[in-house]
Amino acid sequence: MHKHSLSHFTRSLFLFTAMAISVLTSACSTMDVDPTAEWTAKDFYDEARSSLDAGEFQTAIKNLETLEARFPFDPYAKQAQLDVAYAYYKFEEPESAISAVDRFMRLHPRDSHIDYAYYLKGLVNFNRGTGFMDDWFPRDHARHDASVMQHAYNDFSTLIRLYPDSHYAGDAHQRMIFLLNKMAQKEIEIAEFYIERETWLSAINRAKTVIERYQDSIWSHRALEIMVEAYKNLGLNDLAADAQRVLSLNDSDYEKPAALAETELGEPPAIARNLN
Repeated sequence: MHKHSLSHFTRSLFLFTAMAISVLTSACSTMDVDPTAEWTAKDFYDEARSSLDAGEFQTAIKNLETLEARFPFDPYAKQAQLDVAYAYYKFEEPESAISAVDRFMRLHPRDSHIDYAYYLKGLVNFNRGTGFMDDWFPRDHARHDASVMQHAYNDFSTLIRLYPDSHYAGDAHQRMIFLLNKMAQKEIEIAEFYIERETWLSAINRAKTVIERYQDSIWSHRALEIMVEAYKNLGLNDLAADAQRVLSLNDSDYEKPAALAETELGEPPAIARNLN
């Protein structure tokens, strides 16, 4: 009797285990179903655009990259390649954004919207180093990496040189002026640091950089003043006199131009859309 009860219990346990496994397998199978399996390229793109408009950039990136992976030859794939660069830019992933832009340029060098690709690349570098904290604690652009500012300047310069009539050329030009002044300001601030420590030769070299590379900036006048002071302190009176002569040519009617504030640049033009 005991043996029969044990056998019955074993069969019941086996049946319960089998049912549990079946239920779990069914549940897992249901969970593995891809809800986007039947989506078209347009479905993915529409969803991605809705996410972009809503500021859900990570979701937009996922849908755009899935679109291109599933439909590499669909016209929407080309649009996705450019929009994903913008999404990465807004998601504050500059390296991924630059990589996506470069890829678009490589694949579509003659595309009618290639000017936007150059502009977006410049915009990514222009804003590199900023973050959400800047809304509360703004930082001077001159504190950013000079090489990054130079990259942005070069990107905008290339855009204007190749596509002077581009919709983005005007904004790019304003940003170039802004960057030129900020790169010069950075050199002047370092020169001032050396002046305070009476490291005259280092101060001269920084001031020379402003004269040679950023002569159209608002800091050229101050660079000459630093050179005059530093040369005098080094006892290089002839060089001090030369710098003073150049300075005096503009001293009589010199009025330091106002620097263009970043807030005056305005919002960048809208993203290029509808390439198809």
